[in-house]
Amino acid sequence: MKTINDFNFKDKKALVRVDFNVPQDDQLKVTDNTRIVAVKSTVDKILDDGGAVILMTHLGRPKGEIKDEFSLKHILDEVSHVLGREVKFVNDCVGEDAEKAASELKSGEILLLENLRFHKEEEKGDESFAKQLSGLADAYVNDAFGTAHRAHASTAVIAQFFNSTKFFGLLMAQELKAIDRVLKSGERPVTAILGGSKVSTKITIIENILPAIDNLIIGGGMAFTFIKALGGKIGNSLVEEDKLSLAIEILNKAKQHNVKVYLPSDTIIAESFNNEVERKEVDIYSIPEGWMGLDAGSKSRDKFNDVILNSRTILWNGPIGVFEMSNFAAGTIALGNSIAEATKQRAFSLVGGGDSVAFVKQFGYSDKVSYVSTGGGAMLESLEGLELPGVAAINN
Repeated sequence: MKTINDFNFKDKKALVRVDFNVPQDDQLKVTDNTRIVAVKSTVDKILDDGGAVILMTHLGRPKGEIKDEFSLKHILDEVSHVLGREVKFVNDCVGEDAEKAASELKSGEILLLENLRFHKEEEKGDESFAKQLSGLADAYVNDAFGTAHRAHASTAVIAQFFNSTKFFGLLMAQELKAIDRVLKSGERPVTAILGGSKVSTKITIIENILPAIDNLIIGGGMAFTFIKALGGKIGNSLVEEDKLSLAIEILNKAKQHNVKVYLPSDTIIAESFNNEVERKEVDIYSIPEGWMGLDAGSKSRDKFNDVILNSRTILWNGPIGVFEMSNFAAGTIALGNSIAEATKQRAFSLVGGGDSVAFVKQFGYSDKVSYVSTGGGAMLESLEGLELPGVAAINN
């Protein structure tokens, strides 16, 4: 893997693709700077070498139009604060102003280009737009794992204009190593925990990871499709009726790969999707009509805990209950505690996917697991076995 550690950037300008698509409040102030913090080590390395850094990113979905609320000038102060240095800003990413600002940039300085998506050519993967961007620097660094699955001009097309000076940033390298550790080089037993609402969104992931894992824990809404396929009564619980035969197929494939599958045995049920309604704990195969399962029960939590504490490598994608409602968060909290304890006992744990990442941040588990992925879609596509365009562009 060709990373920035393989190059000395002294007196060189590095064009660094970052993912600063950060959440903002009504005043356009950054509310979560995780993605900015994540690239600091890459920026520091280039500057410490004696190079200059030109940052490029998108923010929001302006769809090729210049819209003030999507301007990167609103996040400039936060970027400067996190990186610990003054960051210059230019009101375009290509053209005369951008070229002038880039040419005047000195070693040790940082320049932030205006939103790439103010140009429709970015999302179209336009080659001449990519070539214009490439003219701003001597080297190209992709440190935007969150957009690596997009074949955009700044992530996939631009690399062709840098033959020997294209590199992965330290964040990208970390992300790719974490995924590789789960799929290829992880210490066994390897356990994958898949939750969330639908089997259909996880089919390709399950099929791709089966040869690499020893245990598969299935929880959340998607579990009810498996329970019903196995003859259980699930009341009004979430189910994909057209995926029942697929659920059986997945269980059979798991058996062929000697993968043990763990489904919930009990569940916390309610009569409506509401935090304040009456709750009961019942056998998951015998949910009464009119009731729905919204969290994993105590026996399920204990069983999952045993599996996790006996694992050396853990992948977690998706909650196992409706954790957004406090009365149905206990199962996912218990799961988080189990993974944290296994990690403390030197297991490697990777958490990825929007809801799981939201959970670990909200409930304070970020520093209790080995790695929290910054890329939702990119991580899922990697787990599906797809080579991401942004990764292929550097490797080829």
